[in-house]
Amino acid sequence: MPDPLEPTELLAPAPAHLTEIRIGYARVSTGGQKLERQLDALRAAGCRRIFAEKQSGKDADRPELTACLKFTAPGDTLVVPALDRLGRSLHDLITTVTDLRGRGVGFTSLHENLDTTTPGGRLVFHVFAALAEFIRELIVSGTREGLAAARARGRVGGRPTVINAELLRSARDLLPNPDASVASIARLLGVSPGTLYNHIPDLQQLREAGRARAELTT
Repeated sequence: MPDPLEPTELLAPAPAHLTEIRIGYARVSTGGQKLERQLDALRAAGCRRIFAEKQSGKDADRPELTACLKFTAPGDTLVVPALDRLGRSLHDLITTVTDLRGRGVGFTSLHENLDTTTPGGRLVFHVFAALAEFIRELIVSGTREGLAAARARGRVGGRPTVINAELLRSARDLLPNPDASVASIARLLGVSPGTLYNHIPDLQQLREAGRARAELTT
């Protein structure tokens, strides 16, 4: 997680010298989904150049995104149709946008109406980053408490078996996201995939419901 920005840094203009160049990035997860709606939105937002690909969000290798990020220059603004088109996770999203800010590149998400070139947009993004860190600390704390309780009951405890209510709630929140695999969710939460399958009987239903919602919105 990037270090939190100081209040003076948070509200400082970024980019310091904003250009009129807006670069778009669009993505759908499968070959059967259509990019046209996202492309139309980016064109309407004034994007001069648009990078687009059909790639699952859980894939680390997204060549068009890599090319898009390299193409942006200080003063430009990267525009996406929605936050989930850019990041594989909240941590990934925050890292990418923070890196853009460090390079003097702005960021706009049309669906969430988030614009880091404005003080209000930077404040909202700062809250996102703080919330992500807070959730991570809750999960880590809860997991430690679960390990301690297991040891007190005479069990060594460990990654494959220790789980708690807070971690289960987080898992259930993450599982409907079709761009995140069960393995990646388990890794994020510090448990094994088998632990999630064992403790969440309706795991497959949560996954299917998430995929159905994603198809309706793309």
